[in-house]
Amino acid sequence: MITISEFAVEKIKEMLANEENPNMFLRVGVHPGGCSGFSYGMGLDDEETDQDVYVETGGLKVLVDKESIPHLAGLEIDYKESGMSGGFTISNPNATATCGCGASFRTALAEGKAEKCDD
Repeated sequence: MITISEFAVEKIKEMLANEENPNMFLRVGVHPGGCSGFSYGMGLDDEETDQDVYVETGGLKVLVDKESIPHLAGLEIDYKESGMSGGFTISNPNATATCGCGASFRTALAEGKAEKCDD
């Protein structure tokens, strides 16, 4: 369902190691909003619900809420370094349109709820 590159897994594990809570995991999802209709959500969390689906990749525990799954099937997460900075990149085969920054998208089957972008 979701692929996370080895380098991104390494970076996420570093972030998890810096947390004082050993029960933390990566949460990935989408919510309505953003320039194109849906925005990605990715962060550390320690609370699971019955609406979550568990995925493990590279020894990393990842949870995705059931409503986000159709929008994230085939998602690829990577980490890119550029000069003195770096960040996660997302490649979503379901996206038919994305905003300029890549943080927002829409699919052929769902438009989400587009919001005005700050330029």
